[in-house]
Amino acid sequence: MADFLAIDTSSRYLTVAARKGEKTVVRHLPECAMQHSVILIDEIEKTLRQAELSLNDCAFFAAVVGPGSFTGIRIGVSTVKGFALGAGKPLMPITSFEMIAYNVKDENFCVAIDAGRGNYYVCGFGADKKITLQPCYMSGEGVAALNMPVYGFEDLPFERYVKLDVKNCLCPAVCAGLAPLSNDICALYVRKSQAEENRNAAKKLEI
Repeated sequence: MADFLAIDTSSRYLTVAARKGEKTVVRHLPECAMQHSVILIDEIEKTLRQAELSLNDCAFFAAVVGPGSFTGIRIGVSTVKGFALGAGKPLMPITSFEMIAYNVKDENFCVAIDAGRGNYYVCGFGADKKITLQPCYMSGEGVAALNMPVYGFEDLPFERYVKLDVKNCLCPAVCAGLAPLSNDICALYVRKSQAEENRNAAKKLEI
């Protein structure tokens, strides 16, 4: 696997991973919501230093593109895009679903991420991690009705649920190499932000 820098700012935690040859360094802060913009660059510098890796040495840069925290995702995506532009290197987008799925050995399962208010972002996977249910936004009742094993990284209330340790998920997903490299990446928003929904609701009331 080529040398890389990868970051995940899609939730209340922060994960930064770097690989140089056979050496992998992962730094993980479990609770840093609303602080990504303040601490991200410092954590990247520490990770690169521990891995004895420079930005120019990276073959590509990877970021988790969502779904998750709208603000956190934008911070992560814009950061790696800046690195890629400066170093002239490609990008690897990893969805939050893929990051979990690449660490699951089962077949025919779904990944669920808490979207608040009893709703979830969901994606289904089959053999060879092929997507069988496109990313969607559904209620807890809808997830349960799928009657599938559910995987994630949070405490979720489903009967057939397995919680993974998210700090150990980023590197295996990147190293799997299943996400193609690209010259550009975009955030994955399964639904509109609360601000956008409120704005649209206000416009309808005005009409």
